[in-house]
Amino acid sequence: MTDYNKPARVRFAPSPTGHMHLGGARTALYNYLFARRTGGKFILRIEDTDQKRYVPEAEQEILDGLNWLGLELDEGPGVGGDYGPYRQTERREAYREHAQLLVDKGYAFPCFCTPERLARVREEQQRKKENPHYDGTCRKLGPDEAARRAANGEKYVIRFKVPKDGSTTAHDLLRGDIVIENRNVDDYVILKSDGLPTYHLAAMVDDHLMQITHVIRGLEWQSTFPLHVMIIRAFGWEEPVWVHLSVFRKPEGKGKMSKRDTSEAAKGDHSIFIKDLKELGYIPEGILNWIALMGWGVPEDDVMTLDQMVERFELDKLTASPAAINFQKLDHFNGTHIRLLPDPELAARIKPFFVEAGYSVKDDVLIKIVPLIRERLVTLDDCIPFAGFFFKDVVEPNPDELIAKGLDAKRSAAIARKTYEILSALPDLTHQTTEPPMRAYVEQSGLSANQVFGILRVATTGQKVSPPLFESVEIIGKEKSLERLKKAIEILEGM
Repeated sequence: MTDYNKPARVRFAPSPTGHMHLGGARTALYNYLFARRTGGKFILRIEDTDQKRYVPEAEQEILDGLNWLGLELDEGPGVGGDYGPYRQTERREAYREHAQLLVDKGYAFPCFCTPERLARVREEQQRKKENPHYDGTCRKLGPDEAARRAANGEKYVIRFKVPKDGSTTAHDLLRGDIVIENRNVDDYVILKSDGLPTYHLAAMVDDHLMQITHVIRGLEWQSTFPLHVMIIRAFGWEEPVWVHLSVFRKPEGKGKMSKRDTSEAAKGDHSIFIKDLKELGYIPEGILNWIALMGWGVPEDDVMTLDQMVERFELDKLTASPAAINFQKLDHFNGTHIRLLPDPELAARIKPFFVEAGYSVKDDVLIKIVPLIRERLVTLDDCIPFAGFFFKDVVEPNPDELIAKGLDAKRSAAIARKTYEILSALPDLTHQTTEPPMRAYVEQSGLSANQVFGILRVATTGQKVSPPLFESVEIIGKEKSLERLKKAIEILEGM
C-alpha cells in the first residue's frame, strides 16, 4: 500500500509538440493530487528533445493550461527549483555523460549504421515477415574500433545493449508484474547523433537526478517500460513506483483517443483540447472533476472541488480499465460547478464572454443577472443567447413570436396595449410591483398566463426563452421595457 505520510516527488513531463489535451491534463491532475495528498512536490519538466516536432508556442500553452486549471507548480520553468533546469534541451551534458557511462559499463554501444543501411535492413526483415529490429551490427564492435571511427568523424548514435537471453520483470502499481522476454526488446537508440537523448534515456536520467519517487504517466510508455527498467538497473539506481494510467476511449467507446482525433472531437461544442474548452465556456472546476473520475475508482457522479479531490485521492484506487470520453458528463459537471460559484465570482467569469460578443457590460446590471441565469448555464458562454438582451439598447423580436398561441395579431396587439397601460401606470417595475397586477389581468381576461406573459417576454427580451420574466423586466428598467413594449405593439398592429 502507498504511504501517504511520506512526501512524494512527482512530475508532469509533456512534450511541447501540440495543444495540451485531456490526457495530458488528467496526468497532470493525478500527479498534482498525489503531491498535495502526501505533502510532496509537483514538478513540470518540458521534454523538448524531439526538435523536429517542437512547437514554439506549445510550452506556453502548457504553462497557461496548468495555471488556468489551478494546478500550481512547485518546480519547473518560470518557477525554478533545486533540480533544474527543467527543459531537457538545457540538460544535454548530463545525458551525454550518462550515455557514455553506460557505454563504459558495457550496457550501451556506439552505432555507426547509416539511415540508408538501416532502411535496407528493415526492408529485408519485412520481406522475411520479421518484426523490424536492429540487427546488432555495431553491437559487435570492439571499443578501440568504435573510438577510432568516432575520432575519424563518423556520425553515430548510442544504443542500449539489451540482453539477448532471459527476461525482465517490471512492476506497475495498477497492473502488477509485467514480464517480457529480453529477445523481444530492441537495442533502442538512447542518444541521437545530434547529442540529444531519446525519451528512454532522458526521462530515466532526469527522474533520478530530480529524485522523482513516483512516475505517473500515460499508457503509451508501457510497451517500452521494461527497457526503462533495464536502463535504471544498469545504472544501479533505485526504481520509482511506476503507474501507467488508463487510456481514453473515443466518445462512442471504441478505439483509443489520440491527438489525431482532433477534427472529430472538436466538432460542435466540444473538444479534447484544454484551450478550446476554455474558449467554449467550460470552467476548470468542471473539467477537473470530469477527468478525475475517468480512471479513478470512485462513484462517477461524485461532485468534488480540487481540495476535496486532494483529501480523497489514493493512488492505489486508480483503475487500469479504459475510460470512454463522455461529453454529456462534462456538461453535467460543468453546470454543477457553475452553480456552486458565488455570485460575484460567476459574474466575473461570464463578463468576458459578453464583452467578446460585443456588449457593453455594466457591472451593477451583471451582478443582478447572475442569480437569474445560473441554473440555466451549462457553459459560461450560454449567457450570451440567454441573457444578452440585458445589454442591448434595442431588441428585434420575431414578429411571429409576438403572436400568442391560439390568437391572431390583432388580439395579441390588444393584449400588448393593455399590458403597456398597466405597466406605465405603476410607480416602478420591480417584480414585486409588476407581477400582481399582471396576474390579476390574466385572471380577469380569461386568457392564459402563457399567452399574456409570452407577449411581454418576447417584446421586452426579444426571445421566447429568458430568465424569470418579472425579475428581467425589473433589471431592464421601466423606461426601456415600455419602449420595447411600444415597439412590439407597432409591429403587431402592422401585421
